[in-house]
This record gives sequence, C-alpha cells and structure tokens, in this order.
Amino acid sequence: MKQQPSSLEQLLDRMDEAGEGEEAVSLDKLMETIGKRSFGPILLLIGLILISPLSGIPTLPSTMGVAVFLIAVQMLVLRKHIWLPGWILRRKIGQQKLAKASQWLRRPARFVDRLVKHRLNILVDGPGSWPIALVCLVLAVTLPLLEPVPFAASSAGLALTCFGLAMTAHDGVLALLAYSVTLGVGWLIANSFM
Repeated sequence: MKQQPSSLEQLLDRMDEAGEGEEAVSLDKLMETIGKRSFGPILLLIGLILISPLSGIPTLPSTMGVAVFLIAVQMLVLRKHIWLPGWILRRKIGQQKLAKASQWLRRPARFVDRLVKHRLNILVDGPGSWPIALVCLVLAVTLPLLEPVPFAASSAGLALTCFGLAMTAHDGVLALLAYSVTLGVGWLIANSFM
C-alpha cells in the first residue's frame, strides 16, 4: 500500500501516474491512486482540479461541490474510508487536460511545498478537523452558485486546496490561511449577487 502524498508535488505525480496510458481518467482512478483513506489528499485533489483550467468544464464545479459535501459529512461522522456515489466516481477528465493542468500547477506547487511544514497540528488533527469539515460543507454549497461565473469556482478551489494541504502536511498555519481565503470566497459571492 502506497503512503499518502505529503506535498503538492507528490499529489501531482500521483495525478500523472493515474493518467498514464489512459485516454480519460475517472475520479475513481484518481482517488485509487491517491488513497481512499485520506481525506486531506482527496480535498487537495478536488481543490487543485478547481483552481486549474479544468474548472471551466461545464458542471464540473457542481459535481466537485457534491463530492466535497459528501467528504465533509464523512469527516464529521469520523468515517475511516471515503465513499462517493458511482456517478461522481465515473466522472472522467481527459488525460491530456489532466496532464496540462498538472503541468500548469507544477511551478506554484514547488513554491508552496517549500513553505509548508508541521506546525500548529491542533488546528488540523483530531477535533481540529471538525471546523475544517464544517467550512468545507459551506464551500461545497457555494460551488454551484459560482459555476455560472467563468472560473469563479477557482476561489473556492483555492480554499479547498489550502485545507487539503493543511490536513495532508499537518500545517495549522495553512489552515488559518484557508479560513481567510474562505472569507474572501464569501465576499466574492456577496458581491456577485448584490
């Protein structure tokens, strides 16, 4: 059994690995490559999909919103394995689009990985993950609202990426950053609909 990825670059390596020799890659295959026991890396994967150009694919932000909602609920009820319905797991992304998104994210990933470290673990481990799950529930509900605005889902994707990486790397400072990004998403939604 593979060890779960502990950095953005390792996650991007796993995304590339999942796409090797495939015409299109399902979310199920991506999750299988990353590990279905790991809430942090799966949130990180969804966040990366949403901040990449892939967020422009119609209905993808809403589908990812449903996935985030289900994952957050499972975090709150302390499930050990991630479960998602088949219609979400069967959702496919073209291998070329996935590879292009992975390449697009490489440089920022290297920069971010240098800044991330184990600190303030209390904000991401054990009961510290419950507020993260609650905020992820709110972000999940906002994703369908952001879908009509091209690439607006990327703002929620940034918050999910920060939360996922914070949980993966046990970095509470990054969780605090994710909370502030979430406030920015709220501001964006308020301005969009007012």
